[in-house]
Amino acid sequence: MRHSRSLDAGYFEKIYSDDPDPWKFETSDYERAKYDRTISALPRERFERVLEIGCANGVLTKRLAGYCDRLIAVDVVDRVLEVARQRCVQLANVEIRKAAIPHDLVAGPFDLILLSEVAYYWDSADIARAGGYFRHTVADGGYLLLVHWTGETDYPKSADEAVVELKRATGEAFAEIQASRLPNYRLDLWKKLSR
Repeated sequence: MRHSRSLDAGYFEKIYSDDPDPWKFETSDYERAKYDRTISALPRERFERVLEIGCANGVLTKRLAGYCDRLIAVDVVDRVLEVARQRCVQLANVEIRKAAIPHDLVAGPFDLILLSEVAYYWDSADIARAGGYFRHTVADGGYLLLVHWTGETDYPKSADEAVVELKRATGEAFAEIQASRLPNYRLDLWKKLSR
């Protein structure tokens, strides 16, 4: 049965207390291939300022850092943030922060915001909040990149529901550049239109 409200820090703290890498970000062939695809979907070779929401233990963060002048990566669990900090300690352009988007907002603008396996943890109210935040925080000509697993979960939304609701919440602010459906996940890239 699905959760009716957004999943909070306590939900993830419990998961990480049972297993320090519950989704096998460090070892999974699936995750590695998905990260390869995510990086290959980047629409530019370099970004000035990037926000990664839901950085977990920093496996993707470390790869993404090579494309950023400055990367702010956020998550909600202290123990996993410490692992991400250790993984990225040599990367001067990376800042790891504790934040629960869309309630703890990180000041923009950003020319890329990445949500890898995040939006379906939010209920409709938080998706609406996030949509407003993205409308105002992604720079004109910047991008929103979404990657979500399409299998069954107990999360508040399915991948498809989360993406559709988020698109509605951002209104006419973004143009769809890419919508790819792969065997186990979908990848969506939107570009912020100039006002």
